[in-house]
Amino acid sequence: MDMLGIFGILLGILTIILFIVKKFNIIVAAPIATIVVLLFNDINILETVFGKENSYMAALAGFVASNFAIFLLGSILAKYMDKSGATISIANKVLSVVGTKNPYNALVALFIISALLTYGGINVFVIIFALIPMARPIFRELNISWKLVAIPVFGGTSTFTMTMLPGAPSLHNVVPSTALGTTLTAAPMIGIVTSIAAIVFILVFMKLSLSKSLRKNETFNVNEKDESSSTTSERELPSFIISLLPIIVLLGIILLFSFVSNIIIVALIVAILLSAILFRKQIAKQKEVLNQGATESVSSTITTGSTIAFGSIATGVPAFKGVFQLIQSIPGPPVLSLMIGTGIISGITASAVGAIGIAVANFAPYYLELGLDPETVHRAIAVGSGALAIVPYSGFLIIFNNLAGLTMKDTFKNAFISISVTSWVAMAVIVIMTILGLT
Repeated sequence: MDMLGIFGILLGILTIILFIVKKFNIIVAAPIATIVVLLFNDINILETVFGKENSYMAALAGFVASNFAIFLLGSILAKYMDKSGATISIANKVLSVVGTKNPYNALVALFIISALLTYGGINVFVIIFALIPMARPIFRELNISWKLVAIPVFGGTSTFTMTMLPGAPSLHNVVPSTALGTTLTAAPMIGIVTSIAAIVFILVFMKLSLSKSLRKNETFNVNEKDESSSTTSERELPSFIISLLPIIVLLGIILLFSFVSNIIIVALIVAILLSAILFRKQIAKQKEVLNQGATESVSSTITTGSTIAFGSIATGVPAFKGVFQLIQSIPGPPVLSLMIGTGIISGITASAVGAIGIAVANFAPYYLELGLDPETVHRAIAVGSGALAIVPYSGFLIIFNNLAGLTMKDTFKNAFISISVTSWVAMAVIVIMTILGLT
């Protein structure tokens, strides 16, 4: 076992975390951390960082090529929703339904909206592009801490609707299904029970966090630079139905034509065109909306791609085989080491989907030989992928903070508990169910 190489992987992770804590951009931090990993693994740096194949740049370029269209279109649609006042109109409707006396009801409403959009097949990045502008006026009106927004958004988008609930259309459910020959509803009993446990945990955590914040007299307290999100009475807002229509059309197209490849891109284009027509009275200069959305999407894409590229190199060095050996030696039921192993990979790659791809290729054959049912392996890998998916260099978290105007210090704890600790709860449930033969 190459202990020096494994040490290099760990040092690379610590390096990227340190750079993020010191407020370096991930675009700078990721390649430096990659070089640290390569130095300790005695691998050619120039070729592995800048080469055309199996390199840092190739992995980054691959991510951009595969995902830039979604980031671009999602960002533009979110800008239309924000600049038109549609997000404020939706927020006002939510407040009229849940009231302003109990802020917890508003948090639950955001949690439900996040979950429904994710389970409906909308990309999580598109969701946060749209939800952050919508959530801001709700928090402002209720005058509750803006830091709490991470709980309903992360809890709703990145837990049970992504890895646990049977039938979820997310990549976290599709990748193991394709690799193992299982269905999207694999291990339905495990999926349903873990989903219930996750929902209960998130709702309790959200309640406790809100109560603690109110006791400390924390308020909205955000210095907003974007006046489009802070002025509600100086212009005519689109009606609630008109405001919601682009999202309804987006979701409808995705659900009705889910069998069509890249349907989300078509759905986003239609939603943008519809927004341009519906919100023409509210947006006099649509060129500015397009330009701003496009500009912001570039940073978001490169940010996420940089973390993916680092993870691809860190898990591709020869020493990483030693990590596999350590994972297989974890004591306890096989399903436990499978989930812990997948979780460790998600922490290294800062990507739950990336961890699943590695796990189904490298872990699944071993655990199937041990006698684990393919459906159990499917669900265990999916749930385990969330165990360490939130780390300081997670592209999803960095983009969320940029959109929300928050810092890593503001959101990391709430995001980590909402996703990772929730996944731990689900993992514990799976271990218990497996031991009791309830799978």
